[in-house]
Amino acid sequence: MSQEELENKNEEKIKPKHQDKVEALDNMSLGISIVVAILLGIALGLGLKAWTGYVWTLWIGVFWGISAAILNVYKAYKKAQKGYDELLKDQKYKYAAEHGINKNNDDD
Repeated sequence: MSQEELENKNEEKIKPKHQDKVEALDNMSLGISIVVAILLGIALGLGLKAWTGYVWTLWIGVFWGISAAILNVYKAYKKAQKGYDELLKDQKYKYAAEHGINKNNDDD
């Protein structure tokens, strides 16, 4: 192996001490972010309604809040999918995924 390959392997192994905990908290925050996005959209809609006097501007805010919540779910899905794709690089999981092997098969 070249020196560059060894350095790359060493960089991959070094992880921050609490990275797993931060990732778990990030995953748990999805539900909170959905609620916050919708509440902010409603607040924005109420502010627009008070500012303009039109009732339909409230629904614009609600739509923006719901759209932001859906975007948060989509981003979380993409992040999780990226994590699963990283697992497939491991030989143990790659073989099982390619051949459809389920170790918890109770048919035996």
